[in-house]
Amino acid sequence: MIPVQVYNGQKVAVLGLGRSGLASAAALRAGGAEPICWDDSPEGRARAEAAGFTCTDLTKQGAFDDIAALITSPGIPHLYPAPNPVIAAAMAAGVPVDNDIGLFFASWATPEWQNFDIAPRTICVTGSNGKSTTTALIHHILTHAGRSSQMAGNIGRGVLDLDPPEAGEVVVLELSSYQTDLARALTPDIAVFTNLSPDHLDRHGGLGGYFAAKRRLFSEGGPDRAVIGVDEPEGTYLANQLAVSRSDDRVIRVSAARKLGDWGWSVFARKGFLSEWRKGRQIASIDLREVTGLPGAHNHQNACAAYAAVRALGIAPREIEAAFHSFGGLPHRSQTLAEKAGVRYVNDSKATNVDSASKALQAFKNILWIAGGLGKEGGVAGVKPHLGTVKKAYFIGHSARDFALELAPLDHEICETMEAAVAAAARDAQTGDTVLLAPAAASFDQYPNFEKRGDHFAELVAALPD
Repeated sequence: MIPVQVYNGQKVAVLGLGRSGLASAAALRAGGAEPICWDDSPEGRARAEAAGFTCTDLTKQGAFDDIAALITSPGIPHLYPAPNPVIAAAMAAGVPVDNDIGLFFASWATPEWQNFDIAPRTICVTGSNGKSTTTALIHHILTHAGRSSQMAGNIGRGVLDLDPPEAGEVVVLELSSYQTDLARALTPDIAVFTNLSPDHLDRHGGLGGYFAAKRRLFSEGGPDRAVIGVDEPEGTYLANQLAVSRSDDRVIRVSAARKLGDWGWSVFARKGFLSEWRKGRQIASIDLREVTGLPGAHNHQNACAAYAAVRALGIAPREIEAAFHSFGGLPHRSQTLAEKAGVRYVNDSKATNVDSASKALQAFKNILWIAGGLGKEGGVAGVKPHLGTVKKAYFIGHSARDFALELAPLDHEICETMEAAVAAAARDAQTGDTVLLAPAAASFDQYPNFEKRGDHFAELVAALPD
């Protein structure tokens, strides 16, 4: 646990008692603060009380009279589409609002660090797609290279659940826009921006607000190194804002779409090969085509970002290449489940929007595509340019018929359920085909989350005959 250092002897309110909320309350208590907890659900309050915390209704008049700060969970809106009433009351009372990420960075460094030969460091990863894979890949490379490392944030453990760091340890954090938007302290040593595509627009008041939330990791944090994906205009803009010249190697530009020019430092992937360039010279090259855990251009972008981040720590290219080949990928993200009768089955249940589904469709050939669920604003027509590899689609869930209409004349079958879709795809599949679950939709019509959807797909695939 990372004890919170900044509120010793003070009362601090905690709103939302899921994983991050309870971890925040425990870390506040460990640092000498008195956490005052609240959750709209009786189940959340019961969990907190079972852990020995006091629950007080923060919606009541005067609830913030003697409160030093309010710590809120990432999923609770603080501005758009409307502030949560408890957060609005705290702001009206002049009480600072923060989250666990802000507490972490305010409490991360301790006086014990003066005895370390090498100070601990943090690598923070944000962006729209690829954050989890990039974060896990960085952690994997560091572990493979024998560097002490922990991983947390939007993946794995909550940040305040981390163990106090050892000398030279590297903590790798995946940070969502919900987390970067509100954190009052953001001081990464290395910050990574993967890419940007429309998502969570209602929460951020539009695409500009969404990008601004991501940008805070760089503008507020002032990292020593910034790894920036420049395949979208926002990344190009961000890199331009951070660099003082073309030769400024504090900014490492990353692309999976083109060869980058004569920058101070760049890493890019073309035709399956990763290249590192510094000051006009190629430093290293890695063949990504046979790296089974990182299929497709979108994963090559993730590989470039992870490569750049660990190169900034001095990890050698050959060590990185070896780690790439031992990386198994993450569940539900272009995850190869099995090959049966010459047919590959791939679980990309995390592809919940058009952009991520399009990237999955570009990563494989001869695709039998399982898609659908609870469709998102804007529909699914954005995948049309990437349907050339799709032999047939099998639509499920609430938006099955909407998908069929939007993507006509694509050969398709309305299956509605995952069971029917897997059975139909397995029936039609021939040697060399890939059955791909890349829903391009949320899961909430049939499943509580994308993980459960992917797990169900995996169970059905496992039950198919070899």
